[in-house]
Amino acid sequence: MRLHLKDESETQNLGEKLAAIARPGDVLLLEGPLGAGKSSLARAFIRAMMGDARLAVPSPTFTLVQSYETPGGAEIFHYDLWRLDGPAALEELGWDEALSGIVLVEWPERLAGFTPAHGWRLRFTLAGSGRDVEIEGDLRGFDAS
Repeated sequence: MRLHLKDESETQNLGEKLAAIARPGDVLLLEGPLGAGKSSLARAFIRAMMGDARLAVPSPTFTLVQSYETPGGAEIFHYDLWRLDGPAALEELGWDEALSGIVLVEWPERLAGFTPAHGWRLRFTLAGSGRDVEIEGDLRGFDAS
């Protein structure tokens, strides 16, 4: 599936729609260059899952991972692997345990052999004043409209 997102609000809307169908065991692999919308989508997704549109969602750029427990009890793990020293460091970041929750990964190419085959792959590209996103994976009948 390929979508054109005209602006930030459409990126946030996509994050909210994905949150509505996500459940523990799902992994969102967010690919794309700096400024393409990965963090915006992740923040909207997390806010929707937490039921709090004003929730402060810091970037895990320096901590590498932030975790959240949703009101329904599911855990969300937001990874930003830009600064990851190598895939071996994932063990220290609780990667194996995180996979039982809902996982969002920015810069998933740094996962190397740890990339889950069942992940939802979202490839962001800049497109004029907006962005395009190509989505692959089993999204349980996801409807982008």
